[in-house]
Amino acid sequence: MTRRIEGLTTGPSIPTVVDHRLPAYFASDEALIDILERYPAELFDITHQEAGENLARPLAIESLEWADGRAALDAVKTGRLSIVLHACEEAHPGLWAEVMRSFANLPPWIGTRHAHAITGRLVISSPTVAVPYRFEADGAMLFHLRGVKRVWIYPQTDAFLPQDEMESAILHKATHDLRRTPHTDAEAYRFEIVPGQALAWQLHAPHRMENPEGLCVSLMANYQSLAGQITTGAHRANGVLRKRGWSIRPLAQTGWAHRTVLWSVSHIFAILGMAKGMIDSVPRTLRTAAGPPQSRKKSTPRQTATA
Repeated sequence: MTRRIEGLTTGPSIPTVVDHRLPAYFASDEALIDILERYPAELFDITHQEAGENLARPLAIESLEWADGRAALDAVKTGRLSIVLHACEEAHPGLWAEVMRSFANLPPWIGTRHAHAITGRLVISSPTVAVPYRFEADGAMLFHLRGVKRVWIYPQTDAFLPQDEMESAILHKATHDLRRTPHTDAEAYRFEIVPGQALAWQLHAPHRMENPEGLCVSLMANYQSLAGQITTGAHRANGVLRKRGWSIRPLAQTGWAHRTVLWSVSHIFAILGMAKGMIDSVPRTLRTAAGPPQSRKKSTPRQTATA
């Protein structure tokens, strides 16, 4: 059991850049205007970030008074906005077919060979907007399509991400955004990602991003693997046990047999209701979103992107 799980890595051993084959057309003005007009409103997230702030403040779609997709895109180009289009695997089938082809062609050392439950979100963000210091609860890979994206990937040690903070975030008791001190940048991997490149990193690695040049468009893919599910489940179980006064061993020093036991225990905790956040959060999809898709172009409603 231990050998088999150890062979199913989640992410590369170090952050790695590879080429991808997603057509640049998906990030063109024409394609973005079209998808902004047709994308289901319940799968939109819009945030605004003031200059010098790390905090991104959520905005309601109605507050921007967009008349059409072109006005929406212009608002992103000239403002400090990020638009996240969730559930691309359902709502943007043309793009998603290309993402799946790219996943199938990834080299084996990227560690996605056993990836499943792959989901994606398209991120359209203004020049100079930043993604704060954070981590992804699932395996992650960034496919970049437009602009220049500067990315820092930090070591997976307590100095950069304390285990108790990770456990709390995985239990959904805290945001996945983290505290950071500037001196940590010297120890990070730094990348300048350009269109046609994809960046992969290890499960739970802390990271942050900036847009130093132009409008940025990226596809963030998240995925599950057996090794990743066991590791995340172990963190969940440890989080519950820590809250109850147990002394917790560092997960980096915990073997796969022990992790697998903790993973099993995390499911028992969920069944017993010992932690409301034990079960994975349900991803936003067309099936789970409340209400029917709504067009933002009120004058001439169009069919949604799921057609």
